[in-house]
Amino acid sequence: MENNHKKNPVDAEKSDGGSRRVRLEDIALRCGTSLSTVSRALSGEKGVSQALRAQILEVARAVRYSPAVEMGGSRIVLAVSQVAMLDYHRYQFSWYVLQGLKERAKVLGLDLVTHPLSDKGTQALTDLLNQDDIGGMLALTVDDPAILDVVVNLKKPAVLVNSEDPLMRLSSVMPCNRSATRMAADYLVSHGHRDILFLTHPGRRTIEQRHEGWQESMRYFQLPCAEQQVISVTDWLPELAEQAVVAWFREKKRTCTAILCANDSLALGAINGLQRLGLDVPGDISVVGMNDLPQAEFASPPLTTVHLPVQEIGVIALELLQDIIVGNVTIPRRIELACAMVERQSVAALNAS
Repeated sequence: MENNHKKNPVDAEKSDGGSRRVRLEDIALRCGTSLSTVSRALSGEKGVSQALRAQILEVARAVRYSPAVEMGGSRIVLAVSQVAMLDYHRYQFSWYVLQGLKERAKVLGLDLVTHPLSDKGTQALTDLLNQDDIGGMLALTVDDPAILDVVVNLKKPAVLVNSEDPLMRLSSVMPCNRSATRMAADYLVSHGHRDILFLTHPGRRTIEQRHEGWQESMRYFQLPCAEQQVISVTDWLPELAEQAVVAWFREKKRTCTAILCANDSLALGAINGLQRLGLDVPGDISVVGMNDLPQAEFASPPLTTVHLPVQEIGVIALELLQDIIVGNVTIPRRIELACAMVERQSVAALNAS
């Protein structure tokens, strides 16, 4: 009789002779919790209930989870781009990614060596990566082709975090930006919206993917997605988004029913701009953001947005680097994490025709 029952990850590890190393996500699946929570529990960090911590530790012991895997060097370089450093101080996306990385590194007993990247060249990075006790590299929000070339040529294990290599020479971990905006646009359409603007700060490939997600949804529902419906700003500052929204409505002499924004900061600026024009959010126009950063919940009205698993990005990136170093992964891979809608009060339902 054929057995159609699927094995869970831990059982699969046992049945194949132990060839598959138990990972944090296996424990998270067993306990019904997140990667970041498991990481905090195993590293003794605060923020985990006593009961859940005990459950996680019991499961870890049961599956013989061992974080002490040889990684070819006790130090891991964390190269941080100027874009990531700016975001760290402004909007906290990078802060949450780094929290996930630091928590996982603590569990593994690894030393993260932070290396800020600058426009002065790549020699300092090359010298650092050539040191014998450097086991590998994580690159946060790095798009510069010159830096990617350096990392590829050095042939040191490396994983890109919140970015990707267009030539797939390097592995990467990031949120699925395209499906995230597709989900948000679909959500607006399901609430009766048919004329949806897209507010963005173009430039990075990840943001282009968000633009493509909006276009994909509009085309699927046979709705307009012309360039005239795209509002672009030159930075992620809310005040620039506010100015752009005010200018668009005054110049176009027309309205829409919703604005989908490429991140929460732009969405907060859009709300301010609409309110300056005397429009009610969501009574007159609905607004959706992206990222689910803390300030979104305290907006007026609280912002409907898309949650990006930013802490998990850091955790999984370090897990992937570990697998590359020990030889479990030999072919570069691109990992994209699913996102989820967070419904608050900035979207109103319309009567769909």
